[in-house]
Amino acid sequence: MRPIHHTHVAQPGLAVVEVAAADDETALAVQELLAARCAIAATDRTTREPGEPGVRLRFFLDLRQEPGS
Repeated sequence: MRPIHHTHVAQPGLAVVEVAAADDETALAVQELLAARCAIAATDRTTREPGEPGVRLRFFLDLRQEPGS
């Protein structure tokens, strides 16, 4: 995955979340669970790293905002 950029975590309440899961459905379910609690910049696809098990999903989270804002 690409490096995390400073602007993604420049202020308190901002976070980058990376999920490692066995399959796409599990990773996307974790994202959906967090989206119900706080504002996120969601993604619709996972990545696979050659030679590593499972999938990865990265998205950006903002605890300062309500979901859907």
